[in-house]
Amino acid sequence: MKSDYYELLGVARDCDDRALKAAFRKLAMQYHPDKNPGDAQAERKFKEIGEAYETLKDPQKRAAYDRFGHAAFENGGLGGGFGAASGFGGGFADIFEDIFGSMMGGSGRARRPDAAQRGSDLSYNMDITLEEAYRGKEAQIRVPSHQSCDMCHGSGAKKGSKPEECKTCRGTGRIRTAQGFFTVERTCPACHGQGKIIADPCPQCHGQGRLQKDRVLTVNIPAGVEDGTRIRLSGEGDTGLRGGPNGDLYIFLAILPHEFFEREGANLFCRVPVAMTTAALGGKFEVSGLDGSKTQVKVPEGTQNGKRFRLKDKGMPYLRRQQMGDMYIELQVETPQKLTKKQRDLLQEFETISIQENSPQAHGFFARMKELLGG
Repeated sequence: MKSDYYELLGVARDCDDRALKAAFRKLAMQYHPDKNPGDAQAERKFKEIGEAYETLKDPQKRAAYDRFGHAAFENGGLGGGFGAASGFGGGFADIFEDIFGSMMGGSGRARRPDAAQRGSDLSYNMDITLEEAYRGKEAQIRVPSHQSCDMCHGSGAKKGSKPEECKTCRGTGRIRTAQGFFTVERTCPACHGQGKIIADPCPQCHGQGRLQKDRVLTVNIPAGVEDGTRIRLSGEGDTGLRGGPNGDLYIFLAILPHEFFEREGANLFCRVPVAMTTAALGGKFEVSGLDGSKTQVKVPEGTQNGKRFRLKDKGMPYLRRQQMGDMYIELQVETPQKLTKKQRDLLQEFETISIQENSPQAHGFFARMKELLGG
C-alpha cells in the first residue's frame, strides 16, 4: 500500500508551497543516488518523495489527492502518476533541477529538445441533484483551457518564419559546466530547454503556441452515479506542446442534499411523520419516488415509532446495471401538541382506563426497574 504523501514528506496537510518545497529539498538531498551509490532502498525512497512532491506541488492534483487519496490517480487518473519511466528522467528531473539549480549534476537523463509534451490534465467540479443522479443527464459545461493558436498552428513563430536553433546550447536544450569533481548539466537559460529560439514570435500567442480559451463541452452523466464519482473525458484537457497529445479532463461530481431522501448506495431512506392516532388505530399514506410514481404505505394498528417499511425497487438505479435499489420508509410517531380541553379530557380518560396490554414496553420497563432497585 502506498504511503500518505504528506507523511512521506513530513509536512502538514495545510502546508504552503514554501514548506512543501523545503521538505522535499531536504529529503532529496538525503536520498539522492549520487550520495547513496548502490543503495536500492535509498533509490526507492528518492522516487517516492519525487512522486509525492510532483503531485502536491500542482494545485489541481493536490486538490484531487486531498479529496480521493491515491484513488484519484488510479486507472488513468490525474497526471498518470509518477514513474511512467524507470529511473529519474522526465518531469521529476525537471522538478529536482528547478529546486537545486546547478548545485548537483543529478543522474537524470536529458530531455530531448523539441520533444512533444503532453498537455496538462484539468479538473472540473459539478454539483447535481439527487433527481439528476437518478435519471442521468446531459450537461453542458464551460471549461477554460489552453488551445493551439490558430494563427501560427502551435509553432509560436510569426507566419512566414520559424523557430531557429539556439546558439547557446547548439540545439541540445542543455548546457554543461564543470564544478570541481562534478560535471553539472542544466537547462539552457536562453531557450529554456527547447533547443530553439523564436526570434519573430506570433503576434496572437506571443510565441507560446497556445491561447487560453473557454470551451463548451457536453457531458453525459449516467443514471445511478454516486457522490464523488469521477468522469474522465480523454483528450479534453490542455493542448500539448510541439504536437504532443492533449491532457484529459476530469469531472468530479457532488450530489446535493435532498429535502426528503438520504442515500446509501442504491437505497433511499425517508423519515415520514405520522399522527399518534394513525399509529395506534392504523391507517395509510402515499409517498412519491424520485421517478414521480406514488406508492401507498399501509400502517398496521399499534405501529411503534421507528418502524421501517421496505418498498422494493423504489430506490436508486445501480450504475450501468439493469437493477434498482430499495426505498425504506421510517415512521416517526408524532405526539399531539396544543391540546384543547376536550382532547386533554379524552386522553386523561384513556389513561385511566388503559391496561397493561396497551403499553407493554413501558409497563415492562418500569416493572423491571422497580424489581432491580428493590421496590
